Amino acid sequence: MTEHPETSLLPLSARDFHILFVLACGDRHGYGLVKAIEAQTDGLIRLDPANLYRAIQRMVDIGLVEDTEPPADGSGERRRYYRITELGRRVVSADAERMRSLARAAEAVRLISKSGRVS
Repeated sequence: MTEHPETSLLPLSARDFHILFVLACGDRHGYGLVKAIEAQTDGLIRLDPANLYRAIQRMVDIGLVEDTEPPADGSGERRRYYRITELGRRVVSADAERMRSLARAAEAVRLISKSGRVS
């Protein structure tokens, strides 16, 4: 059985998952990532700039994220923008599928209900 490169990167940390998840929705600059992740997690995950940029650089180095141009309207010309790569999209998708399997297993043993509520 051939291993896909994305499976060797699983499971993602919560921070990395959320960075890739937000970038899967569109290109962002660092501050935009921080705010989107805080909103998406109801404030559960808050990234300080040093940790965010270290994580982004690591993901750039392994090919999950890449630098991109700011919007053409000039609104973000002083900020660095990032986009998810095809590999990054496959990795975050594979991790989401992994989590879906975990949720189904938790439902099967009545750890959570199908509505997601704790039993």
